[in-house]
Amino acid sequence: MPNLNDYRNLSDVFRELQEMQHNPQSFEPQQVKEPKIKKHFNFSSSNPYQNHDLKLSHIIIGCGILIVGLAVFFPKNTSFTQSYAKEEEISEISEYELNRHRLNIQNIISENANMDRVKEQVTEERDIEFETEYNNNPSLPKSEEVIMREGTIGKENVTAVKTYENGNFVEEIILDKEKLVEPVSKVIDIGTSEFLAKHKVHIGDTMYFSSTANLKETADTSSKDVAEVKESLDVKLLELPSEEWCKVSYDNIEGYVKTSNLTSAYSTPNIVEKNRIQRILIKVNIDIELNRTSGLSLNDYKKIFTNLPNDKNKIFEDNYTTFYNVEKKYNINGIFLASIAIHESNWGTSEIAESKKNLFGYGSYDSTPYASSYEFKDYAEGIETVAKSLVKYYLNPSGTKIYDNETAVAWFYNGPTLRGVNTRYASDPDWYSKVFNYMQTLYNRLR
Repeated sequence: MPNLNDYRNLSDVFRELQEMQHNPQSFEPQQVKEPKIKKHFNFSSSNPYQNHDLKLSHIIIGCGILIVGLAVFFPKNTSFTQSYAKEEEISEISEYELNRHRLNIQNIISENANMDRVKEQVTEERDIEFETEYNNNPSLPKSEEVIMREGTIGKENVTAVKTYENGNFVEEIILDKEKLVEPVSKVIDIGTSEFLAKHKVHIGDTMYFSSTANLKETADTSSKDVAEVKESLDVKLLELPSEEWCKVSYDNIEGYVKTSNLTSAYSTPNIVEKNRIQRILIKVNIDIELNRTSGLSLNDYKKIFTNLPNDKNKIFEDNYTTFYNVEKKYNINGIFLASIAIHESNWGTSEIAESKKNLFGYGSYDSTPYASSYEFKDYAEGIETVAKSLVKYYLNPSGTKIYDNETAVAWFYNGPTLRGVNTRYASDPDWYSKVFNYMQTLYNRLR
């Protein structure tokens, strides 16, 4: 049996191993004495374990020492590399592997596992938006916009790769485009004329002369005159070659006039009414046709016949509606009819007018003026009777349709003018001019 003293005491081994664990750098391994083992073996014995110097118990004890030593010398949390690697290498590895921002691998895997990212290539027809062009137009009021041409959308075939995530469109990459229909740009004119903007008018609108002026042949003050246009008369605006001159049409006569001579209904609100009256007055002349209405309104008649200085008895003021209604009913100029009455009755003061309600001396002869004249129940009856007689016998050609389905007889017709009526109606050859003077007096009350 071997001498166990040749082996180190187990308690000493455990103590040394613990010290090495706590302070591995100070540990210096000692040379373990090699046990003396007999090198002679006798195999002749019937029991192989009897004469051997190294018994099974020795082997078991040695293995136990070895296992305990490994457990103590190499603990679970200490690697071989850390125990024996150089200090410099450990420092470099620790610095390299330091991770200041940890990645949550579980979350990354979970998020990507739930993401459905799909790409597809498509070829589809798409619209091409049109552009808009803006042009300055001096024939439009300043800042006003007018669409001269509507834009048209074009067409093209587009090949693209589209990307979707979870069914939602994310992006696309255009691979190719093929134009099918060219877009047509939209054209808008922007006005620059301050003159048109000031009066709120456009080319083709009606304007009015703010004062009497002459139309010129060209846009030049030294140019030839082509027509005189009275104040308040209307013209049609044709062109605007500049802010100083414009081209207009006056009763089919075209010419140029300075823009400073024109106004509009916006700038001068009462100009329209003035123009209406002026249009009536310019037609009043010695040769005016009397088988037409005057164009005056009932208010015009009221204005004309109210407060006439010479109408002492208010006969004409009281009967202005009668003159107006007779004009409309029999198609005769009512101012002409009233002027005859004024002339023949001396403003309603003659004996025949006062006693017989006959303002015209109707039916009288030069030899017996009072006795032969007609008597009426009131002035209105006499006014209507004379109107019918003039229409039927003096003012219209034979066969002309007149009132009550009758036709004109024209026994004394010599034209529908004052001179024509004078021929057979009055023995005074200057009768027509005297009546015309009264007509002018009445018409001028409209101014």
